[in-house]
Amino acid sequence: MSHYVRNCLLILLSLLVLSSVGCGSSPAGKAESPIQITDQLGRTVGLARIPQRIISLAPSNTEILFALGLADKVVAVTDYCNYPPEAKEKASIGGFSTPNIEKVVALSPDLVVATSIHQKQVIPNLEQRGITVFALAPKTLDEVLEAITLVGEITGKEKEASNLVREMRERITAVTDKTSSLTEAQKPRVFYITWHDPLKTAGAGTLHDELIQKAGSTNIARNLTGYSGITLEAVIDANPEVMIAGVGMGTGADAPLQFAVTEPRLRNTDARQHNRVYAIDVDLVGRPGPRIVAALEQFAQYIHPELFKEAK
Repeated sequence: MSHYVRNCLLILLSLLVLSSVGCGSSPAGKAESPIQITDQLGRTVGLARIPQRIISLAPSNTEILFALGLADKVVAVTDYCNYPPEAKEKASIGGFSTPNIEKVVALSPDLVVATSIHQKQVIPNLEQRGITVFALAPKTLDEVLEAITLVGEITGKEKEASNLVREMRERITAVTDKTSSLTEAQKPRVFYITWHDPLKTAGAGTLHDELIQKAGSTNIARNLTGYSGITLEAVIDANPEVMIAGVGMGTGADAPLQFAVTEPRLRNTDARQHNRVYAIDVDLVGRPGPRIVAALEQFAQYIHPELFKEAK
């Protein structure tokens, strides 16, 4: 074989190798690579590409998706997904804890974002039908930020998620910078009312308890665990200096607030004596999503008006 022919063959072989490498790579990069992400239930969820049709099974999930600029990819939400207002224009798959599985399947989503409440029945049912489910289950502020980051990763919105998390961290720090140095004597006793009949509150290990602490106060129900009942006698004995009632839950409207301001047996508490009874929207304080920072800020304004400006 001549030197000329050998060189030609080598050049041809090189071109074939380069061509095969080029065909094996995708212009879309990550979009064609399998996505493997562990959700907040510890499940590894895989996707072949960035999802284009997303269904949310919880109001908090919906708020995260919209905050990351994914409104155009959200094809359905629950009956309770009312924020942002545009979410109400989406198709509904039913209730939060009782989504209509057939409706979900009929919409052919390539990703369903669920929560821990769906772990036992809804998630297995959907996965048996070939639907990919990613679950969020944040119980702390840090886990809320993690949830946003995870949604950003699985939807290709990493940059948007990073920017949102950074903004939220800055707002949280703006509160804790003013409250972290307070002495115990400077921390008012706070009673948060989740419901009035029967009387219920938020104890240790709840997101509400964390908000109360970060806002620079002491939760009178800190000896309780989770969301539980509390006796009126225990509240009177604790003598809260501030009472905050969750309002806007279903047909309950402002019933918890009315209880706090009218219950005769609470009239001698410091909170009632000094007119320090407040209301907060349960959608704001009860959804572990982007607006949870606004709930912290409102708690801080109620508890320490001398440190924080009134909410606009």
